[in-house]
Amino acid sequence: MEQFQLQPPKENLQEFADRYVQNKAEMERETLEFDAGARIRQRKSTDIKGDLETIVEWKSPRSVHYICENSTEEVQAAIDAAISKPENVREAVSALTKLTGVGLPVASAILTTIFPDQYTVIDFRVLEALGHDQAGVEFYRQYLEHCKSLAKSLGESREIQIQSGYPAETELRVLDRALWQWSASKGMLKS
Repeated sequence: MEQFQLQPPKENLQEFADRYVQNKAEMERETLEFDAGARIRQRKSTDIKGDLETIVEWKSPRSVHYICENSTEEVQAAIDAAISKPENVREAVSALTKLTGVGLPVASAILTTIFPDQYTVIDFRVLEALGHDQAGVEFYRQYLEHCKSLAKSLGESREIQIQSGYPAETELRVLDRALWQWSASKGMLKS
């Protein structure tokens, strides 16, 4: 099992998460993405490929044109396989990464928008905030378990609190916002 070391002080995580949600443009994008994810989860999407493109635009704008290379049938099959067993991280990620333009970070973003209480995004910023720089499906599974446990613990100790009125009202999403913002803030200080 991988070891993760939380880099930012726990007592500052809520502050970082709150700073993240102050970016109105980012929160508008996040609302669109999580709305698309909810439609997919509830099987109410009338444009599955369009909803997927909306989600991918949030995580990796330069990957969106690759999504267009997938047929609507391929997208639907991948989404169906991914959401049929949401508890099986390996199968869900594998189903999505079969699509052109979807690697592990994008697959994690797709799953996060569909199941915000079960998944979180993996990218270089949050990995930095946890003292790592690698990624793979097994690594992601371990990372996800760590983040779920950490978010639960931080929520129980009230070091983070659900941000009401924003997409994906879960402790896991608050933790992701905090870790991302900590890394982004650290990068800004270096400039």
